Formats: sequence, structure tokens, C-alpha cells
Amino acid sequence: MTYLFNDPAEFANDAVAGLALSHPDHVAVVHGGVVRATETPQGQPALVIGGGSGHYPAFAGWVGPGMGHGAPCGNVFASPSASQVYSVARNAENGGGVILGFGNYAGDVLHFGAAAEKLRAEGIDVRIIKVSDDIVSNTPQNHRDRRGIAGDLPVFKIAGAAIEGGADVDTAERIAWKANDATRSFGVAFDGCTLPGAPEALFHVPDGQMGVGLGIHGEPGVRDEPIGTAAEIATLLVEGVLAEQPERAEGGYQGRAAVIVNGLGTVKYEELFVVYKKVAELLEAADITPVRPEVGEFITSLDMAGLSLSLVFLDEELEAHWLAPVDTPAFHRGAMPAVQRPRRDSFWEAGADETPASTEESREVATKAAAVLDLFAAVCVREEAELGRIDAIAGDGDHGQGMAYGSKGAAAAAKTALQDGAGARTLLVRAGEAWAESAGGTSGALWGGALTAAASVFADDAGSSQRAVVDAIDAGIDAVLRLGGAKVGDKTMVDALVPFRAALADAFTGENASEAILAAAGVARTAADATADITANLGRARVLGDKSLGTPDPGAISFSILMTELGQHLA
Repeated sequence: MTYLFNDPAEFANDAVAGLALSHPDHVAVVHGGVVRATETPQGQPALVIGGGSGHYPAFAGWVGPGMGHGAPCGNVFASPSASQVYSVARNAENGGGVILGFGNYAGDVLHFGAAAEKLRAEGIDVRIIKVSDDIVSNTPQNHRDRRGIAGDLPVFKIAGAAIEGGADVDTAERIAWKANDATRSFGVAFDGCTLPGAPEALFHVPDGQMGVGLGIHGEPGVRDEPIGTAAEIATLLVEGVLAEQPERAEGGYQGRAAVIVNGLGTVKYEELFVVYKKVAELLEAADITPVRPEVGEFITSLDMAGLSLSLVFLDEELEAHWLAPVDTPAFHRGAMPAVQRPRRDSFWEAGADETPASTEESREVATKAAAVLDLFAAVCVREEAELGRIDAIAGDGDHGQGMAYGSKGAAAAAKTALQDGAGARTLLVRAGEAWAESAGGTSGALWGGALTAAASVFADDAGSSQRAVVDAIDAGIDAVLRLGGAKVGDKTMVDALVPFRAALADAFTGENASEAILAAAGVARTAADATADITANLGRARVLGDKSLGTPDPGAISFSILMTELGQHLA
């Protein structure tokens, strides 16, 4: 379990602050994460790598010469928000463009993608690299649609070395994708991890068993097998990865590979060395030469018990960058060239937006909206444990936490907006931004986007109507469908949203918003419960296949609960 924390909600922020204080020559704190303590050289591409907290040394521990220029840090196992990614990128960029690197998870794709759009709108050249090394999460033909696990380390190391060596943004992007396409990983878990403040692990593996095909966000394996000896586990991992070894070719892969044996948090170094002994024997038998192997903790999952094996099938270009010097808080290799790098003495900060003028009628609507957000926060706290339990069966167990954090953040932002005299539109926009930032993850992006879209229905200089309330819900649903890309049958919150919308349209007469919402919420709950019979097609649960059968989608459940509460509140 996680023993040392203050407020669990502040765990990620406290950890980032402590990292920066203990490594002041390497990193400095900015809104949303850390950047190098020294300026990015003029015209050099900025490699911004990030994701949820709970994975140290990834990602903030990899910021420094030869690797990352900045790292957005989300809550534990939750992606950083778009505003956090944007802030870190703005502070890291210095005229050479930005490469945003992250593991291929839905929340990260949404938030990093939204930040990229904002940066591009300001004229900054942005490229996106989604690491996708996990062999169990999709087929070899769909390698770039797999999830990212320990392969983040070599992909970002190689890309960072290319940038340090003078690569422009085009070349760095090409090399990063080349490294990703050459990387394969496979892991096993022996027990789940425990979130800070949580009374129980996200999952447990039965005694004498191991979960094969783990994730790094507390997900169990895709199947359970009897636990083997260290040599047997090494054999399982090596054979799995080598099943996708490329053909050897002149000028390409020649049987040399970067090798990483990664501990997830509880399996310690001596155990990992025992495994590597057998890994090395098997690679020698396969006529593969390990190049600068790494054995240790590189991408953890809090205190998860497990390990993974990663191989990067190297050619001369990739090998040169894999061996190049690097100097970060958690990853050092060789000696960096003696280059004078000026320290940062100022950082970009988002200024507080001036509150637009509002009318009394709009402020009355804003007060009612703030009351709804207070209600949502109380409900999400009440339901946090149960939503987490559902999510842990075939996901990473953080949906309840994410909904609690997001709704509380939105309610707090709404309260501040009211104090500033905001009207309905401004209050909902700020609440949407706060929900996305406080929660991170997929749910944060979708609920934040829904509130922001709902805001467009209202105005800061006008009152409201029952029709506007229904139209705002409809606009929010549109945003979720557009941002998430899911469809009915994928086992997501969309399975509840779509029938809810249809039922609401049928029931609403123009004067019965509360009754229509309650009726539609009942339809949504029925649809949400029915997702127990669906195998997930999107998100982290997709990887676990039939493990999600028998359990409803937590996002669909939470949506139906909140709509029920909204209907009762309006009544």
C-alpha cells in the first residue's frame, strides 16, 4: 500500500513539488508539471513527455538534457489535463516546435490532442507520438493501436538523444516513430497496487497465480496462469516478445536489441536480476546481442507487484541514440558535453481571465448551475468507492476517484466564479476547465468538454428557460460523442447517453424538464446496467476482453446516477 501521503487528492502535486526541490539543477515546477531548470536552446524541438502520476521515474524523472524538456503530470493514473499539457509545452518550447509524447491511452489522447490544437492555433509546430509497445493489447498488424507500457523509456530516450544531437522536429518525429515501431513489451503481475488513501488494492491475483499481460495503471492481466519460477517467467516473456522479432536485413536490424527488465514497484532489484540472468541466456540462444541492458524500476505502478520485458530491435541509427549520454533526475548515462545552459529565471503563467460583465438574470442562472455542481460533487463522493470497484474489474479502478476529483474541482471553480460576479456561460466554462484539470483521464476530458459545450447554450447577459436546460444537456452529449469517438455497443458512457438523449427528446414538452430528465435517466440506468452483457471495444477495458463481461461500464453508471440526481434536484 501507499504509506506516505497527506491529502490523497494532493499526492501528485506534493510529489512533483518534492521532486523539484530535491533536483533543483534539473527541473522546475510550472503549472501542470515540470520543465528543465535551464532554457531550451533556441530552435531546438521541445520533447514534452507525460501522463498520470504514480509511475516514477516516468515521466518527470526523465526531464533533462538528452531526454525530455518537460513533463505534464496528471493525478495518479489519470492523464494530465489539456491546460496542464499546454502550460508545460509553452514553458518548454523555444522556437523549434514541440513533440508531445505519451502512452496510447484514451485520456492522454484526448487531453494532449486538445493541447496540441491550442498550440497549433498559436502558430507552434506540434507533433504527437503515442507509444504503443504492449504486445497483448492488439495484433501485430495494429501495433500503433496498442497501449504504451515500459516502452515509453526507450522511445523517449532515443527521441531525446536525437534532439540533443541536432535533429529538427521532422527528424525527431521520424526517429521517435521508428523507435516505437521497433519496441515490444510484455509483462506479468502478481498483485495489484493501492491508490493513496484507498483501503484496498485495485485488484488481487489469486494465490499461486499471476496475471499475464499487465498494464501500468493498476490493470490486471488479460489472463491468469499458475505462477512460475523466475526462469519460467523469463521464458514466457522472451518468447512472447521474440514472436514479433523482425527479419534481419542489411542496413537494418542485425540481431542487436536494447533490453529493459522493468519492475512495477514491489518486485525488487535482486529478483529482477535473477530474471535477467535467464533473459540473457535466452537471447544468446536466439543469437541476439543485448545492447546496454537496463534492469530496475523505470515505469512503476505505485506498489504493484509485477515486471515487464521490453526489447527494442535496433539498427545503427537507433543504437547510436540508445547509447548516447543523458542526464535527468532518474536516468543517467555517460557524460553530457560541457555546454553552458542558462538557468530559467521566469516562466509562462496563464493569467486570470477577467470576468465578463453579466446581468442579474444570468447570475441567477449561474447560482442555480453552481448548486447543481455542488450536488454532483456530493454524489460523486458518495459513489466514489462503488464506481472504483466496478472500474477495477476490467479497468484501472480510478473512475470513482476521477469523478470525485473532477466534480469537486468544478464545484469549487463555480463558487469562485460566483464570487467574481460571473454569469451562467462564464461559470460553466470555468467549471468545465476545472473538471478536466482536476480529474484528468478520459472522464475528466469528457465531462469537462460536456460542461464547456453546455455553456454555449447560455449567455452572460440573459436568463434561461426549461428549453435551455434541455438544450444544454443535448450540447454536452454532442461534445462527448465528438470528443470520445465511441458509439453504442463499445461499452462506454455513450451506451447510456444515446438512449437518454432519445428518451429526453420524446418526454420533453417544453415545460416539464425535471420530469423528462428523470424519465430519461431511468432509461439511461437500464441501458447502463445492460452494458454488463457487452465486451468492451474501447479504452483500457478493451485489452481485458471477456473480463469485463458481467460488469457494467462505470462511465455509463455514473452518468445515469448524475442525471437521476439532476432530475430530482430540478423537481
